Amino acid sequence: MPATVETDVAIIGAGPVGLFAVFECGMLRMRCAVVDALDAIGGQCTALYPEKPIFDIPAHPQIGAAELIERLERQAAPFTPLYLLGRRAESLREEAEGFVLGTSAGDSIRCRAVVIAAGAGAFGPNRPPLARLEEFEASGAVRYLVARREDFRGKRVVIAGGGDSAVDWALSLKQIAARVTVVHRRPKFRAAPESAAQLEAAAARGELELAIPYQLHGLEGEDGRLSAVVLATLKGETRRVEADHLLAFFGLSMDLGPIARWGLALDRHHIRVDPATCETTLPGVYAIGDVAAYPGKLKLILQGFSEAAMAAHAMHARVFPGQALHFEYSTTKGVPLASAPGGQAGVAAPAGG
Repeated sequence: MPATVETDVAIIGAGPVGLFAVFECGMLRMRCAVVDALDAIGGQCTALYPEKPIFDIPAHPQIGAAELIERLERQAAPFTPLYLLGRRAESLREEAEGFVLGTSAGDSIRCRAVVIAAGAGAFGPNRPPLARLEEFEASGAVRYLVARREDFRGKRVVIAGGGDSAVDWALSLKQIAARVTVVHRRPKFRAAPESAAQLEAAAARGELELAIPYQLHGLEGEDGRLSAVVLATLKGETRRVEADHLLAFFGLSMDLGPIARWGLALDRHHIRVDPATCETTLPGVYAIGDVAAYPGKLKLILQGFSEAAMAAHAMHARVFPGQALHFEYSTTKGVPLASAPGGQAGVAAPAGG
């Protein structure tokens, strides 16, 4: 049933940067509602690589993507955000004291500020143009992400692609799969140089196979059960690789969707912001994380965390006009749980519907 929500800040995107924005806003006693097109929080960390290790989160030499999301959710929990999942942000209308954000589920969210933390927008995998692809997708024989590494124990796995995802999962799955074959159309990989070197070393030791220069050509099997992947060179030479699973890592197709029609200044599929505040060209609307563009921008989760803090401080005057912001370190102020103006700190209260 569509909800009518009154809150301080509407956050579009429940990935790691959106979740940290809930915490930063909560520390300044701003209530949040979070909208995401996926049915679960976590963004790409949940949908694409929940078991993948991340190495550049401060104080965590290594942390799994799923664990990072669980910890961010726990960090935001004291501010009791309202999560509106499985719906897309559709419309944005300005009104006297802020905005009304509409969703694909018919929700109406009244807020004083909007934070777009939508990565690069709604995303989906780039799918290879193969006959019978849908049949094998439905059975799980063809996949575009690894949700559970254990699903591939003892299996024959073909991995297609030359980027970080393809190389990282080849190195990981070779430890448990019966056989791993990596298909790439040229010898040079786009992955991090150290990872690419590890891949080549593993192939030299016979721990996995590199099928180069080949591309995907066809799928074989019955009743959704994959038996082999057919590969081909640009010259038309073919070979057959027996397989139980095909993992295709050809990147994501990004789309800002309706957000692109909100009148914001865009730089290709990204939103231009003021690097000091992360405010877009529409006052009161901010963009953080991968979707934000400015000179010197780094697409790192930790930079998105910093942008969340900057945006929260910048929007405080809009959420609480006339109220001075006395900045304090979290070590001295702790986590504020007392009631804030307009309701309990962090609670986005439905106003009916």
